[in-house]
Amino acid sequence: MAYYALLYFVVDDYITRRGQYRDEHLRLARESHERGELMLAGAFSDPPNQAVLVFHVADKSMIENFVRN
Repeated sequence: MAYYALLYFVVDDYITRRGQYRDEHLRLARESHERGELMLAGAFSDPPNQAVLVFHVADKSMIENFVRN
């Protein structure tokens, strides 16, 4: 098992565009946390312009799948 940090760098109009994806993103994050994969997640500022998600997984393909979805 290894720790991985997934960094998000968002576009300028992120706040106005995120609505259509937010519920699905939060659902995937909750499910990953419940499985014990997602350890920590959050934005660096308010309004958010960057964020980090910290995973503890056996294989980085789990994170790649999270990103793809």
